[in-house]
Amino acid sequence: MAEKVYCLYRVSTTKQVDLDDQKQADIPMQRKACRKFAEQMGWNVIREEQENGISGFSISAANRDKLQLIRQHAEQHRFDILLVFMFDRIGRRAEETPFVVEWLVQHGIRVWSVNEGEQRFDNHTDYLLNYIRYWQASGESKKTSIRTKTALGQMVREGRFRGGTVPYGYSLEKTGKFNKHNKEISCLVIDEKEAQAVRTMFDLCVSYGYGRSRIAGYLNEHGYKNRKGEKWCETTIGIMLHNVQYIGVLRSGDSISAPFENLRIISPEIFEEAQNIMRQRSTSNKANRVISLNTKGQSLLSGNIFCGHCGGRLVLTTNGKVVRINNGDAKGVKRIRYICYNKTRKHMECDGQTGYTMHIVDKAVEEMFMKTLSMLEAMNSSASINNIQEERIRDLQLKLNTAQLKKEKAYADYSAVKQKVKETINGTRQIPIGLLDSLADDAYHILLQTEDEHRYLSCELSDAKEHVFETTKIYNSIRIWSRIFDISSSEAKKMILSSTLMRVEISRGYKINIIYSDVIQKMMKVLE
Repeated sequence: MAEKVYCLYRVSTTKQVDLDDQKQADIPMQRKACRKFAEQMGWNVIREEQENGISGFSISAANRDKLQLIRQHAEQHRFDILLVFMFDRIGRRAEETPFVVEWLVQHGIRVWSVNEGEQRFDNHTDYLLNYIRYWQASGESKKTSIRTKTALGQMVREGRFRGGTVPYGYSLEKTGKFNKHNKEISCLVIDEKEAQAVRTMFDLCVSYGYGRSRIAGYLNEHGYKNRKGEKWCETTIGIMLHNVQYIGVLRSGDSISAPFENLRIISPEIFEEAQNIMRQRSTSNKANRVISLNTKGQSLLSGNIFCGHCGGRLVLTTNGKVVRINNGDAKGVKRIRYICYNKTRKHMECDGQTGYTMHIVDKAVEEMFMKTLSMLEAMNSSASINNIQEERIRDLQLKLNTAQLKKEKAYADYSAVKQKVKETINGTRQIPIGLLDSLADDAYHILLQTEDEHRYLSCELSDAKEHVFETTKIYNSIRIWSRIFDISSSEAKKMILSSTLMRVEISRGYKINIIYSDVIQKMMKVLE
């Protein structure tokens, strides 16, 4: 019996202009791809749900009716497989979406993507890939602005290929339409074989911190070839990592299109994270860098460990050490240490140690980091964290309602005084001018006071609601980091630490002070 399939299609909310036609085109494209895929797999599509203009980043799963319907039907065992065009059609929220996917699988629903295959949970690596896919986007999604100035810009906005070399990852497909010169028009489509190489490049950059040279080396070692069938070079890799077309954005000079779903190979979140890593590693950002220049080697903290005495950055050094083994023979042992650059180069006075053994420091920091994550994750739930805030929200809402009534009354009183002034001027009412002035001043002053009070309470209420949202988001992020850190590779661990630790300071006697990122610090304040 054929397995029963639900399909979910979604197009995001955008602020770009003239996108109605594009929105209409995206859903049919997803539907066509999903139906074709299901037919190839021998599955039976029994239901299709679509979300028009729903952002998978800004709108929570709890507020998406279609997703909640799918969860309800999953509990009722109405279908076997959830099929999407790409996994981010389920959502783009790093603190939430991984758990939605995991929940579905735990309830017996197989989750498939036309472009990415099945998300399984057979081993630790499967969990890691699921979490990394959405965690990589921890930072908020930054949208590209639209500027349309020329005819070429119009072509770009409409997603039409304007000629020239087809970027790697894409190919041309005949449309059956003809231009005014009677030449058949071609459109860009994703070349899946080349697109896989592109995804690998960005994954190596974001998940493992590889630089251009290491990415090229990896591709060459694993049999990836460029379009000419030749080996990759780091210059080409660098250009591709900066190409916005991989998030579905077309560009022609100053003209930039809105994202086209059918041309997107890389998610905007992964692309932006790659740009952030490359910015931090640039020479101009040397002083503020907290990401290591590369993730080679055994060191865990290279790039964001500093001397607790002079504040200077610690760098790695390696030297040999001769030890005697059991039979009395001498054996050379490589020793890796973090050393204070300021002190060893005599750039400034420093009363700290010259160096610290790498594995001792790394182990201590890793244990402190995991202890912090465990402490934060041990909280019962994000809901219990917010109980006090929710009570405050109810109190603020009541005060705001009262302030609104006072504001409306003050405005009515002020309007009545103005009417009396008008009647006095017209001669229909005789009221002393001095009394009118006094009444008008008092009414206006009260109106200003009630408006200020209403504005203040509105801001307080908004901040309180934002605090609840941020607390929940941070708590779920902690859950992800806590679960994937132990099973991550050394490269992935370095990237996780780079995003959670601002800097590590070490002083004499291996006294370690970890300064966490804003995300972790906010969570710690909740515990206070």
